[in-house]
Amino acid sequence: MQIVIDTEAGTLTADSETHPLYSKRAFQILSHQWLKVGWNEKYPYTFSWLGRPVIQLPEDLVRIQEVVHRVSPDVIIETGVAHGGGLVFFASLLRAMGKDKARVVGVDVEIRPHNRAALEDHFLKPWITLVEGSSTDPEIAAQATACIRPDDVVLVVLDSDHSRHHVARELELYSPWVTPGSYIVATDGSMRDLHDVPRGDPSWRDDHPAAAAAQFVARHPEFVIEQPEWPFNESELSENLTHWPDAYLRRVAGAGESSKSG
Repeated sequence: MQIVIDTEAGTLTADSETHPLYSKRAFQILSHQWLKVGWNEKYPYTFSWLGRPVIQLPEDLVRIQEVVHRVSPDVIIETGVAHGGGLVFFASLLRAMGKDKARVVGVDVEIRPHNRAALEDHFLKPWITLVEGSSTDPEIAAQATACIRPDDVVLVVLDSDHSRHHVARELELYSPWVTPGSYIVATDGSMRDLHDVPRGDPSWRDDHPAAAAAQFVARHPEFVIEQPEWPFNESELSENLTHWPDAYLRRVAGAGESSKSG
C-alpha cells in the first residue's frame, strides 16, 4: 500500500483513494501501519506493570481490564509467563476488585529462575500460582486447572507459542473450563499482518492464533468470536487498535448445549 499524507491539504491517500486526514478511515489506515511499525520496533517491549515487564500493547491491557471487571472471574489462567507482567496485571485487577480468594495461574514451558524469584518476591504473590511445563501437556493443564472450584468463574488467556497448531491444542484443553459468559482469549493474531515486516515471518500469513480460533469455533458452537463491546464511546470509532484481532472467544453455552440456549 502506498500512503501519502498531505497535512496542508488535510488529506490521506492510500492506493489512489483519498480521505480526509482527520477522519475515521484515515485513522484506521494509519493505525494499521502504526501497529506494524511499532511491533517491528518492539514498542510493546517498553512497558511494565507494578515492576514487572508486560509485553503487550497498552490498549489491549486497558480493553481486557474491562472484560475482567465485567466477567469478575475467580480464576484467570494465562499460558505464557515470560517476565510475569501479565500475571501481576491480572492479580492486581482481582485484588482491586476485592476478590481475595481469586487465583491467577501462569503456565510456561520454562519459567526462568530470575523471573520466578521476582514473582515469588512480589507483593501480589499470594494471588499467583506458577506451573512449569508445556501448556499443551494434559498433565500440566490438569495442574493449572486443579484450583478451580465447581462454582468458580473462569477466564483463560493464551499467550505462549502462537503457532496455529499449538493454539488449537490449547483451545481444546482449556476451553472446557471457561464459564458461560466468560472468554478464552487467543492473543497475538496480529501475526497475520506482520508476516511482511523485517522481524516477521512469511509463514505467519496463515500460521497464527486467529486462524486457530476460527477453526475452533467452527467445531464448537458453544463459542463465538466476539470482540467485547466498549462500555464507553463518545467517538465515531468502532474498531480496537490491537495486536489481538479475533482473539476473544466467548462461551455462549455450556458443554453439550446449543449456542441458542446460552
